[in-house]
Amino acid sequence: MAMDKNFDAATAEARIYEAWEKSGAFRAGANAKPGAETFSIMIPPPNVTGALHVGHAFNNTLQDVLVRWHRMRGFDTLWQPGQDHAGIATQLQVEKMLAEQGLPSRAEMGRDAFIEKVWEWKEKYGSTIINQLKRLGASCDWDRNAFTMDEVFHDAVLKVFVDLYNKGLIYRGKRLVNWDPHFETAISDLEVENIEVDGHMWHFKYPLAGGATYEYVEKDEDGNVTLRETRDYISIATTRPETMLGDGAVAVHPDDERYAPIVGQLCEIPVGPKEHRRLIPIITDDYPDMDFGSGAVKITGAHDENDYGVAKRNNIPMYRLMDTKAHMRSDGADYETAAKRAKEISEGADWDESEIDALNLVPDAYRGMDRFEARKAVIADIDAEGLMIMVEDKKIMQPFCDRSKVVMEPMLTDQWYVDAAKLAGPARDAVKDGRVKIMPESGEKVYFHWMNNIEPWCISRQLWWGHQIPVWYGPELTDTGELLYPATKHFCASNVDEAIEQARQYYGEKWEINESEWSPEFFKGEGQQAGAIVGQGIHSSVLGANPKDGRNYINIARDPDVLDTWFSSGLWPIGTLGWPNWTEDTKKYFPTSTLITGQDILFFWVARMMMMQLEVVDDIPFKTVYLHQLVRDEKGVKMSKTLGNVIDPLDMIDEFGADAVRFTMTQMASLGGTLKLSTERVEGYRNFGTKLWNAVSFAQYNECHPDPDFDPAKVSLPLNKWMVGETAKAFDAYNAALESYRFNDAANAAYVFVRGVLCDRYLEFTKPTFFSDDTAAIKETRATMAWVIDQSLILLHPIMPFITEELWGTITKRDNMLVHQDWPTYTAADLVDKEADREMGWVTDLIDKIRSSRAEVNVPAGAKVPMLFQQLDAAGHTAWASNEALIKRMARIESLTEATELPKGAVTIAVKGGTFALPLADIIDVAAEKARLEKTLGKLEKELGGLRGRLNNPKFVASAPEEVVAESRELLARKEDEAAKLKAAMQRLEDMG
Repeated sequence: MAMDKNFDAATAEARIYEAWEKSGAFRAGANAKPGAETFSIMIPPPNVTGALHVGHAFNNTLQDVLVRWHRMRGFDTLWQPGQDHAGIATQLQVEKMLAEQGLPSRAEMGRDAFIEKVWEWKEKYGSTIINQLKRLGASCDWDRNAFTMDEVFHDAVLKVFVDLYNKGLIYRGKRLVNWDPHFETAISDLEVENIEVDGHMWHFKYPLAGGATYEYVEKDEDGNVTLRETRDYISIATTRPETMLGDGAVAVHPDDERYAPIVGQLCEIPVGPKEHRRLIPIITDDYPDMDFGSGAVKITGAHDENDYGVAKRNNIPMYRLMDTKAHMRSDGADYETAAKRAKEISEGADWDESEIDALNLVPDAYRGMDRFEARKAVIADIDAEGLMIMVEDKKIMQPFCDRSKVVMEPMLTDQWYVDAAKLAGPARDAVKDGRVKIMPESGEKVYFHWMNNIEPWCISRQLWWGHQIPVWYGPELTDTGELLYPATKHFCASNVDEAIEQARQYYGEKWEINESEWSPEFFKGEGQQAGAIVGQGIHSSVLGANPKDGRNYINIARDPDVLDTWFSSGLWPIGTLGWPNWTEDTKKYFPTSTLITGQDILFFWVARMMMMQLEVVDDIPFKTVYLHQLVRDEKGVKMSKTLGNVIDPLDMIDEFGADAVRFTMTQMASLGGTLKLSTERVEGYRNFGTKLWNAVSFAQYNECHPDPDFDPAKVSLPLNKWMVGETAKAFDAYNAALESYRFNDAANAAYVFVRGVLCDRYLEFTKPTFFSDDTAAIKETRATMAWVIDQSLILLHPIMPFITEELWGTITKRDNMLVHQDWPTYTAADLVDKEADREMGWVTDLIDKIRSSRAEVNVPAGAKVPMLFQQLDAAGHTAWASNEALIKRMARIESLTEATELPKGAVTIAVKGGTFALPLADIIDVAAEKARLEKTLGKLEKELGGLRGRLNNPKFVASAPEEVVAESRELLARKEDEAAKLKAAMQRLEDMG
């Protein structure tokens, strides 16, 4: 079959992928041998809103390499694809679309209509990333494509929630969460981006109650007094003055002698009406750092993670200051009433959480203000009283919500939680006992740290798109048959009919049970007064009990919140395989074999899958976890639109083809190493593909056609024996690398073999044979080359599937596509001929050294030179005699003559068993070469001096970005290697005289 001049990736890739799909090449079990071992991978589900980025390209390339490799080896293979519904991200996209099209907002159209719009959007745009993954060459079983909101998956998610609830592992609780004021929902830590910004630290005086004073003393490290003064205040520093309104205490370290006289006393929050200033206690806790700021810390448990811990340990009230939009609260009683009650609590009165939650301690003047406007007002009011000590300019880490880009607010809210500590034990043990292997080992250390310090997992989100929490609310029923409001009785069920049945059994036959729409207000019973909103204005329970047509009825209403996306994706391995309705065709792929994912979601996803699967089906979800780092640019810098260094993999595929992108991704996948990507590398591997194409073209030109009867173990010529052995060595190295997840080593093994051994050596080495009259040698070499080319295509296929598939079909008519070609089972032990290996090793060593010597002293590339030898053992004589034409051609040698003495100006070359020499004094201008090298070396030494000086400067190493220091060290190593080669060449010239 005639070959095109080049591989046209733009047209060929789509055609080849379509052929794979039409043939069912990617279906689970395709090409499996009878009784084969299974190999399964679950794709980390990209967001349904997503588009292919470099992280996806990298991650999915590695998965595909493993999948194609196992499929060709005859494993019963499944690569399970799917997408995540991505609650907050998808809701954002749809709300943007509604606004752009001038349609009613989410709130205006209502929940059901909005969800319909989301599904419409998903059907229209949800396949974007699937098509992009296909462009990458991903060989997923697309017939099994899953979605976390599919009916089967949805039912599995609700079943698990109900089961965990009934076991007491899911509960409703009030804790501090990350809160997005734009979307008005709790978010995960992964959805918070900490960015360093210019900020301020305000220092304020908190006056002691009743005008009390104390002697404040500061001492140096030797115990000498450096400051002594009488104070009637304690100094507090904060970056968030608006949260002072919710302070519950001031904490100092128990060893801090400066404040020992006032521990246990009350101090005044210096804001709000003077006649109703709140008093809070001064307490001790290990949290304050005596050496930071004043050493005293305001404790605002409802709006700071660290303060929350202090408040919990010390039973300090946590006063919530803001509503769901991060505006200062405007609900509840007036400030005077609330402040009086808070004062009583500070003085020791009993209290409970519901009472504290109802107290609004925002002074009337600040109510309804945005938090940042309130900050300005608080600062101005305190400063006006002369209670501000100073303002300090300071860089601060500001937590921004990843989707909305607004500043995250820690908020104390009622949410649903998983008792993660009870699930962590089995998941921790599975890694500890080796049932699950996390790679690299550093990942295991992080995993154990997280699991040993695990907190309750907040699984509720105040969104509409997602798995709605399967809990209905109704009023509690007292022993006397009365209904208590607000409605806090939970009915947890997989559907409303089951919830109503539970309610009927709870309330008794005299009540009619109805489902009601959720409302943020209470339903009132007869004679009931409207109650305050439950859940800090976030959501409330719905209940009702009114006479209706002479009958009593109770409304129950479903919790409007949805589950955290990580809860549903935590069930990904079993949910995609149809659990709880296992079939033999699906269950056999569980536990899955390997998970490849980013190290940044080790806890958010990997650990949670471990916990969930072990709890639900009592088995591990996967056997090996391969963690990779973030893909960075060529300098090791994180990609960002701001820096302008983002590399779009689709642009790279358009320009260089998918194979080049895939090879680059595989080659840079060093386990635990930094992932640096550059378009230059991709271009280089595109050229490698061209090299492969030209090798096949060379073989076709020389009539090298596959011989079905060819036996690589029976070739007779040393050159062909050697090449057969090199092929087997390449497969051994490649297999060993992939078995241990050293993807870069697998890519390097393939590259070195195909480019270095096949293209640069074997193709060149065969030319003397093809130009000879030895028909037997030509025939064997043609068959060997055709076999080696086929083996090279097989070897490269998992990494470079498109060009190899194209060449496979171009070379000759085949019974099967390359994607289903059986992987070779031979090894180097089967095919390496030691004598041929030794002989060709000697030949290549001699050729390389001759070429290197010529290059070092700048012998013209086309010049043929004579060569001398002083001594040569029998093996050397045999190797020379068998390969004389080859050596002369490859090394540009004119003749070989024995010499008892070497002439002045001869460059010596030592090989095993002999010494050769090149008399070059009359061929090159030695003086001119010396001058050229000296000039080059002088310039290089100046560069080296600058680099060494920079790296020997402690200030540079300490202050320069890590990637800049690393780049300088790499450059120094390259320059030093270059200098060493130049010095060796100079020495050769010196020896020539």
